[in-house]
Amino acid sequence: MIPKVYSSEEFEEKYTYSGELGFEWSPEKTAFRLWAPTAEKAKIRLFKSGNPNAEDCFEEIEMDSDLFGTWTAEKEGNLNGVYYTFSVTVEGEEREAADPYAKAAGTNGKRSMVINLAETNPEDWEEDEGVFYGKSITDAVIYELHIRDLSSDKSSGIINKGKFLGAAEEGTKTPDGIPTGIDHIKELGVTHVHLLPSFDYGSVDESALDKPQFNWGYDPENFNIPEGSYSTDPENGAVRIREMKQMIKTFHKNGIGVVMDMVYNHVFHTEEFCLNVLVPGYFSRTDENGNYSAGSGCGNDTASERSMVKKFIVDSVKYWADEYHIDGFRFDLSGLLDIATMNEITEAVHPTHPNVIFYCEGWVMPTHVTKPVVELANQYNSEKMPGCSFFSDTIRDYLIGPAFKSEEKGFVTGKTGRKELFEECFKGMPFWCKNPTKCINYVSCHDGYTLFDRIGIACPEADFEEKIRRSNLAAAVYMLSQGVPFFQAGEEMLRRKTNPDGTAEHNSYKSPDSVNSLKWSDLSKPEYKKVFEYYKGLIRFRKAHGALRLESAGEVYSHVSVAETGAEDVFAFHIWGGAKEETAEAIFVAFNPTKEEKEIRLPVGKWKLCINGETAGTEVLSEEEKTFIIPPLCAAAMIK
Repeated sequence: MIPKVYSSEEFEEKYTYSGELGFEWSPEKTAFRLWAPTAEKAKIRLFKSGNPNAEDCFEEIEMDSDLFGTWTAEKEGNLNGVYYTFSVTVEGEEREAADPYAKAAGTNGKRSMVINLAETNPEDWEEDEGVFYGKSITDAVIYELHIRDLSSDKSSGIINKGKFLGAAEEGTKTPDGIPTGIDHIKELGVTHVHLLPSFDYGSVDESALDKPQFNWGYDPENFNIPEGSYSTDPENGAVRIREMKQMIKTFHKNGIGVVMDMVYNHVFHTEEFCLNVLVPGYFSRTDENGNYSAGSGCGNDTASERSMVKKFIVDSVKYWADEYHIDGFRFDLSGLLDIATMNEITEAVHPTHPNVIFYCEGWVMPTHVTKPVVELANQYNSEKMPGCSFFSDTIRDYLIGPAFKSEEKGFVTGKTGRKELFEECFKGMPFWCKNPTKCINYVSCHDGYTLFDRIGIACPEADFEEKIRRSNLAAAVYMLSQGVPFFQAGEEMLRRKTNPDGTAEHNSYKSPDSVNSLKWSDLSKPEYKKVFEYYKGLIRFRKAHGALRLESAGEVYSHVSVAETGAEDVFAFHIWGGAKEETAEAIFVAFNPTKEEKEIRLPVGKWKLCINGETAGTEVLSEEEKTFIIPPLCAAAMIK
């Protein structure tokens, strides 16, 4: 089978199936349906265990060919807990793989598992619900977190280190009694935790968890199953599901939504991915010579424009929202996926889950699409995807310098000016974006240097206090801007990723815990604790003022204007009340990126200062009128 045939109109019309795939369980029988249009024969193999190395197949069941390239079979009796694979014959070759639509699996995801999902639900799961109903994405404050990073450091006080259950532990403290884990996150005040890949990924060996292993997890093995290394028993497919649900329920109980980082743009091993085994090469794009397209940098790109790939992705996202009560999805390298797929996702999920937020890593990526006209889901096409927001590399690069030129300076590290670009970013509408609900503002995430490391590289002469001021200034800009604030876990306590030789690590995707873990003991140091309090205050101030969270370009143009300060390089904005239940008559914000204090003019009236370079919150620090001396490397926010 030549892969390009898969994208022909004839193939799509003949083999597009719209019904349920995978298995349907009941105590009396289990019905299986596999989509494998190129297969000459198909069968199910049943196993006693989830260990892929065990020779314990106890039955093989022949499948019958059915509509639109599907194969079906039924097995009488209660198969709950039984492991299985599909085996197909294609062009005379027998090929075996896990079920692409599997909901549970054993060790390393190689054997799928029939499961009664109701038995995996925590107590009162039916009453569990999301935490973001009736709100706009601009009301969100998103905290990017790796499951293992949260708990692996010895100072975390968390028992279940590196596990879903560890993320759900409440009441944990450092040896000095400082809250850690979920209690820390709740105190910080964020609305959502963004979990780095927590579906089943292939780069950590779940059979060898006694050995040190780490990966960010951008290596998909099974898209609809939780990662086994984060569970207490990877071989038992039910355990990882139950424990992930317990974690989500605990976050919800604490008023925190859960965002999943989904990596549909590529798979871990191209030809070993289950759907590519069962339907050779169908899931992945190839060029005109039959070579796999690899714009992702991972050896393959997903052919989302093909009807059954599109269906798989849409079904997968809806399944996570339905079964796991997920509150949001971030799409890794969405610029490799097509616009139609992204729109079908939001249209499928929002009618029953209006609280769910969607945002994308929409960089422009090279790829070989397999149909004549395919529009890709990058940030420049953001207006064509009404339900999706996009990361703003514009504000990131403006504030700290270009991502791949770490020694170059940005606004908070010494490169002043570029006033018009600052204004666009502050209004949540850089040149590629026409609406603040589309704009995810950030300066650091798992990729690249941490904010504090980047500041140290760009400003090697700066002392510790100066670097803190620069870090706080960066946070104040993206927290007070229109759009959606997003930051990497640990940024609020000056997170660093330091190699054994003392250098900063910019690509810690497989670095050890010593590099990646959150160093909770740092919060015992007054200067670190003060930064944490500053972030808390910024979030509290943002939540208190609806005028910082506007939802349309019209509102921004009506309520946000540039304020002329009379001081060179100090940028300021006058934000009028009267929108989104704003209680203040007006807000004034100013940013001084220079190393000198500056006298600035204030708009007419008496102003109450709530944020300066060291303290943030909703309490009044002082009252100001006519002029204000803004300290070096400082943000200021006042209300009237």
